[in-house]
Amino acid sequence: MKRLLITGAAGGLGHAMRSRLGGLAERLRLSDIADLGAAEANEELMPCDLGDAASVMRLVEGCDGILHLGGVSVEDRFSKILNANIAGVYNLYEAARAHGRPRILFASSNHTIGYYRQDQYLTTTDPMRPDGLYGVSKCFGEALATMYFEKFGQETALVRIGSCFEKPRNHRMLATWMSYGDFQSLIERVFTAPRLGCPIIWGSSNNDRSWWDNSAAAYLGWRPKDNAEDYRAELDAAMPTPPADDAASLYQGGHFVREPIHQES
Repeated sequence: MKRLLITGAAGGLGHAMRSRLGGLAERLRLSDIADLGAAEANEELMPCDLGDAASVMRLVEGCDGILHLGGVSVEDRFSKILNANIAGVYNLYEAARAHGRPRILFASSNHTIGYYRQDQYLTTTDPMRPDGLYGVSKCFGEALATMYFEKFGQETALVRIGSCFEKPRNHRMLATWMSYGDFQSLIERVFTAPRLGCPIIWGSSNNDRSWWDNSAAAYLGWRPKDNAEDYRAELDAAMPTPPADDAASLYQGGHFVREPIHQES
């Protein structure tokens, strides 16, 4: 690609991918409302509020691909989620439609299905069961992307990220963890595969413990390599396993199912 747009590039995941994807495009266009730091030689910085339609239209112009990590990434007030995760996603897809429909990797979330129990094994056709307003916003994003594919041919990978960190941070992540390296390889596959379409992809590594069936996306040729089980002893030494009746042991969304609705201040 000539230019890959990364939204949310100042966040933890955006920062990690920014340093790994320089070989995927001649230029990386980085965007966020937070400080993006200094631009590297192959980077261009374009701060942007996703809720500002005109700014998003300018942001997408000239891009061959979009890695959409931007928006609110935790449970929050509805007004913040509405601006970034609902209006912002609509603005992004309208801008993509206006500028040649570049492929998009949409960072969805396991919180679209957070109320399923951990003893349930899910396919991508199981109904959504969001565990909060954040999860609802990702359900909206998946639905919007699907409609833009059906109506306009806009290709999108809907990646339901489990927990993407350098290493798993708690026992629940033994099932949900996706390593930075595996996410990098998934991104590369999404933007180079001959055919994408609009698949739902479970964003997790090759963990021994798994709740999700990724066979529907096997045609992409993505094969995650890392395994959260390698960190089990380290986790066991660092913290106790949560009780069997704890949300972190019962639900795929973990403690998100217990989060209250955040009131407007």
